[in-house]
Amino acid sequence: MKLVTLKIFTLIVYLLTSKYSYATDVPNIKNLVFHKETKKIGKIEFKNSNNNIENLSSYKNKLILLNFWATWCAPCREEMPSLDKLKSNNKFKNLEIFAINVGNEELKKSIIFYKNYNIKNLEIYFDDLSNLPNEFLLRGLPTTILINKNNEEFARIIGSMDFQNKKFINWLKKYD
Repeated sequence: MKLVTLKIFTLIVYLLTSKYSYATDVPNIKNLVFHKETKKIGKIEFKNSNNNIENLSSYKNKLILLNFWATWCAPCREEMPSLDKLKSNNKFKNLEIFAINVGNEELKKSIIFYKNYNIKNLEIYFDDLSNLPNEFLLRGLPTTILINKNNEEFARIIGSMDFQNKKFINWLKKYD
């Protein structure tokens, strides 16, 4: 009887602690939505500032942040400097950040925006055909899609975020 009780107790402790550790793996950060099941990413293309096509499949084995923004978006203006600092964070070895303007704007507006907000580490990308907002089912701007090394979306940030948040950075490093 004691053996059965011990086994049941051990099982209950295991189940409780495994759920608890999973819950603590995802930081409690406003706007961060973590997917319990990852979503495979298809063929994703967008353009760089030289009007050349970038293909996401060229960045295999990288942790990728796709940040969708526009110059007219007030929350985008708020978060872009912290995203720029994240790009230069030397704690990450495999992080790629693509700030993709989906506002149907001329490149000149993005260049002026980067200058006005002192964005120095991020390159300018844009979706001139506006396919990506539909493909990723965006509900608003800014939205950041987090893609793991297996080319799967594992989380997203809906709305603006402070990308210098220490809890977020420490959590994100686990995927680098």
